Amino acid sequence: MKSSNRIRGTTREIEESARRLRKQLTPAEEILWQSLRGRKIGQLKFRCQHPVGRFIVDFYCPSAKLVIEVDGGIHSQQQSYDQARTDELQTFGYHVLRFTNEEVINDLSNVLLQIAKFAQIEFFP
Repeated sequence: MKSSNRIRGTTREIEESARRLRKQLTPAEEILWQSLRGRKIGQLKFRCQHPVGRFIVDFYCPSAKLVIEVDGGIHSQQQSYDQARTDELQTFGYHVLRFTNEEVINDLSNVLLQIAKFAQIEFFP
């Protein structure tokens, strides 16, 4: 029997950090969240700033086992960390899609189309 209802072994501290991050979304995260929340894409339910193990993922869709990360400029300097993180999330059976802030801000319809294609649903922007 499961001893706690923590997600993939996350901690109380990580869950509290996720709550704080939900209130401090970056402009790109806020734009994408407004397009994902409320089952706006193919009735897929997304969670924002979702704790998974020792990580907090930007967006998570349980039914598609899909993690979406929105990467700012710092990510160009931490590619090996991001890859290790992606690899670990994949061990949980998750698929990770990464988009840059610029892609979300300047080409949101293409970002949403890529998410819909991954989830194999029709999307009409």
